[in-house]
Amino acid sequence: MDRTFVIIKPDGVERRLIGEIVGRLERKQLSIVASEMRQIERSTAETHYGEHAGKPFFGDLVDFITRSPALLLVVQGPGDTYKVVRTLMGATNPKEAAPGTIRGDLAIEMTENLIHGSDSPESAAREIALFFPQLG
Repeated sequence: MDRTFVIIKPDGVERRLIGEIVGRLERKQLSIVASEMRQIERSTAETHYGEHAGKPFFGDLVDFITRSPALLLVVQGPGDTYKVVRTLMGATNPKEAAPGTIRGDLAIEMTENLIHGSDSPESAAREIALFFPQLG
């Protein structure tokens, strides 16, 4: 089985969309193998978004993900799970996300796009180790 990492971001939690989003993952036959509602610490967020350090939007990105609790998930499926999750999520910009995707159906703003999913097996391993070190 293959694992990937997902965050239901603060806007998804605030809008009470946890059940809707998790339900979509589970209806796609993915399993939640670890979860935790957590206020992400600033230092953890800066590590998580390290590839964007120095970019003009970095501070806003960190402020957003740390503003209120997020639901952190490790999701498991039969193979290329990250690709399945990314397809379910839809395009990063919800205005370009296809209907039927999480962002296409439920989000409007790119800065508040409800969900994060690892973009490769390598980033999944890195993100799981950062947020769920006990699973390493």
